Amino acid sequence: MFTFTVARRYLLSNRAQSALLVAGVALGVTAFVFITALIQGLAIRLTDEVTANSAHVSLEPVTRVARVLPKPGVETEAVALVSTFQRQQIREWQSTVALLREQPSVSAISTQITGSAFLVKGQAVAPVSVTAVEPENLDAISPISRQIVSGRRSLGADGILIGTKLAETLGLSAGQPVLFRTDRGVERLLTVRGIFRTGVRSADERVAYLSLQSARPLFRLPEGLTNIELKLDDANRARDVAVFLQDATGLRATPWQERNANLEDALTAQAQTGTLIQMFSLISVLIGIASALMLSANRRRGEIGIMRAFGISKSFIATVFVLQGLLIGLVGAAVGCITGYGLCLWLSTLTKADGSMALPIAPGQGGYALVLILTTLGSVLASVIPARSAARLDPLQAIQQ
Repeated sequence: MFTFTVARRYLLSNRAQSALLVAGVALGVTAFVFITALIQGLAIRLTDEVTANSAHVSLEPVTRVARVLPKPGVETEAVALVSTFQRQQIREWQSTVALLREQPSVSAISTQITGSAFLVKGQAVAPVSVTAVEPENLDAISPISRQIVSGRRSLGADGILIGTKLAETLGLSAGQPVLFRTDRGVERLLTVRGIFRTGVRSADERVAYLSLQSARPLFRLPEGLTNIELKLDDANRARDVAVFLQDATGLRATPWQERNANLEDALTAQAQTGTLIQMFSLISVLIGIASALMLSANRRRGEIGIMRAFGISKSFIATVFVLQGLLIGLVGAAVGCITGYGLCLWLSTLTKADGSMALPIAPGQGGYALVLILTTLGSVLASVIPARSAARLDPLQAIQQ
């Protein structure tokens, strides 16, 4: 207790210096919080943008191949033969869907038939990537209904939804007929029920939606499915869920991270860059604390010498300086966390002209507990050198100086 009192009095004896030290620590912690919240916010925004119109986990049939086995004693290469006539499909999909509905982490399920086709309008022909879904689950993966700009979301037995770019290419509008020709050689006249705009050029000019009822005869899949798409409550758990579902169903489960490997690499590099910036900000703070305490120890050589002459132990002197570092780090870190949170909260309210957030910042993801612990421990470690220097002072020499 007496050691703490001496350390507190040392700090209060030079209030300006102590205030500057606390302010320096708080500034470094504020920078740490801001960088952490910005990086986490950017990661959240990019993840949301990527997964907003796509599945978190995709279930597909496992590709089965026939292999040419070499004859005994003859060195030949095994050649994988994949049938292009019979399409891979999920036949027992009802039991898989039942299993998925029992999983608390799964928030939405979309049973689909996907394939390639052509839309023909007069002399104009455009290739499309077809996604056939249950009409009631149209928005399970992507919010298509909210993106309809012309017509309505109804599919029905002969309806089709297309993007704005595709509609412009073919000169189509809602309510008009269009010839639909699949890669299986089946043709049918469909009606454009609605036109959507996602803002993603590839989707707006190449994607079309059908009902499963319409797609089955067109793609010659009377019973099976080509894939099952899932949305999860937490997109970051996609890898773990994919591993579990692959073992449980025997299907190939692909998390969204594998489909967006470049994004994951970019986020990893971004996080590493942010970590370096955080490290440098904390190191500069700790160097400042160590320098200030070294100056304090040098300035108080006479006082330290007198205390040592009266029998005060070296450990007491060292503990006084360590406690000073602890107090500076703890108070500065606490102030920095508060100011950092306030700064991030204010920045999160700034918006652009279109109403979107000006900075992708997440005030709740500032790493407050981590920076509080790191700064406090670092301040204690930074005070060890000046503490040892003060404890080693020779009492006689200190008093004479």
